[in-house]
Amino acid sequence: MRRRGSDFRRPVRRRIPNVFWLTLCGLVILLFIVLFSRESQQPSSRSVYTKRNLRHDKVMEGLNITDEMLSPDSVTRQLNDQISLAKAYLVIAKESNNLQFAWELSAQIRNSQILLSNAALSRTPLTITASETAIRDMALLLFQAQQLHYDCATMIMRLKAKIQTLEEEKNAIKEESSKLGQVAAEEVPKSLYCLGVRLTSEWFKNANLATKVKENRHTALKVKDNSLYHFCVFSDNILATSVVVNSTASNSKNPEKVVFHLVTDEVNYAAMRAWFALNSFGGVTVDVQKIEDFTWLNSSYVPVLKQLQDSDTQSYYFSGSGGDNRTPIKFRNPKYLSMLNHLRFYIPEVFPALKKVVFLDDDVVVQKDISPLFSLDLNGNVNGAVETCMETFHRYHKYLNYSHPLIREHFDPDACGWAFGMNVFDLVEWRRRNVTGIYHYWQEKNVDRTLWKLGTLPPGLLTFYGLTEPLNPSWHVLGLGYASVEQGLIDKGAVLHFNGNSKPWLKIRIEKYKSLWDKYVDYGLPLLQQCNVH
Repeated sequence: MRRRGSDFRRPVRRRIPNVFWLTLCGLVILLFIVLFSRESQQPSSRSVYTKRNLRHDKVMEGLNITDEMLSPDSVTRQLNDQISLAKAYLVIAKESNNLQFAWELSAQIRNSQILLSNAALSRTPLTITASETAIRDMALLLFQAQQLHYDCATMIMRLKAKIQTLEEEKNAIKEESSKLGQVAAEEVPKSLYCLGVRLTSEWFKNANLATKVKENRHTALKVKDNSLYHFCVFSDNILATSVVVNSTASNSKNPEKVVFHLVTDEVNYAAMRAWFALNSFGGVTVDVQKIEDFTWLNSSYVPVLKQLQDSDTQSYYFSGSGGDNRTPIKFRNPKYLSMLNHLRFYIPEVFPALKKVVFLDDDVVVQKDISPLFSLDLNGNVNGAVETCMETFHRYHKYLNYSHPLIREHFDPDACGWAFGMNVFDLVEWRRRNVTGIYHYWQEKNVDRTLWKLGTLPPGLLTFYGLTEPLNPSWHVLGLGYASVEQGLIDKGAVLHFNGNSKPWLKIRIEKYKSLWDKYVDYGLPLLQQCNVH
């Protein structure tokens, strides 16, 4: 069979690959999805845009901003910026005493503000033509201010200098205030001086008072009876001592078992005896002594008395010419040199027959029965006291000089401080451990005042170190003479202490606490009225 020629063959049809068709279908589907998603998203994007516009409008309305102010070519904004900078320069110009330039700045600030005010009232944006003169004049003044070195760096330096000056002035005023407060605290009010004079006169005029005191054998027996509750107060303030005795008696469940041992000085001895002979305190026994009768209290036995004979010590405390010729007035407070203040370290010698005693300062008020103090177990310690180390500045390092090797080697700087003013003393343990001898040792070591400078608390911290039993804080609440104390603490407190300069009998007292003290003073007594005690 013969083949056909090539010209007569039927053309073969080419087949399109399957991959091509699959790709084409995918593209169509993808295009459909894109178109559908755009249609669905269009309303939401419009709503977002609308929300943004609404938020923007609210911000504009709240800040009182106009479109003109947001414009990059805003004349209003330019004027406002100039005014702000000019005001800063105005302050510096006044500080530099450049009053002429300050006046020019102030006048130009007013001109620019008037322009802005008029534009706001007319509700028409400022034009460059209308404000050209004001902007140019202000720019010239601002340039002049820069030439006068009223730039930021200079301003910072000036402000720092001003702050330092103000700080120095504040410190000077604070120091002066401290001095005046100290002087006011040390002064005896005229009314209390009057009371002392009248009581002294009454004692020597009324012979029955002295007879009454001498013939009271009941008192003589009680002052040595260790089954009773013995309290001691060393003071020259008659009214303050009376409040301590009266408040203790008023709140005692067994006032007839309470004995008060009062020690004062020769000047106030007659007045103190007269007051407690004229007034009764609910059955409480009161015995008054004077410090001058303690013959053992002399310079050969007491280091403080020996040191007071030294000319350098006298100069330091009485003339204020210390090593730096600027002894702080608080270091020269006479009470820190008074033996009535240091007598707390000689309680076993003052009361040789007693085994336990509660020491009270004359600036306290007792508002609860404190006889349970005598049944407290001191765990072999000598001193029972409330600790004051709730904050770091009441630890040992606050009161003592830890650069001195004697202090550094023997005492923990973070040891907890405690308070004088309400202390339970175990006199049996005191004598056994020779605590007064420990006090003498540290007092003699401090002859040059390098261990501590102020008061009786630092030597007390040294003397009773390791011999102090912490008491519950509610027994002794401090701070009513210098700070604000939480009412809850006052309500729970057994003994409230007006430590600080603001004593309740002074005019510089803290008024809100005076009523706590007043309730134990009978202002209706003739002697108090005659001396205008209120």
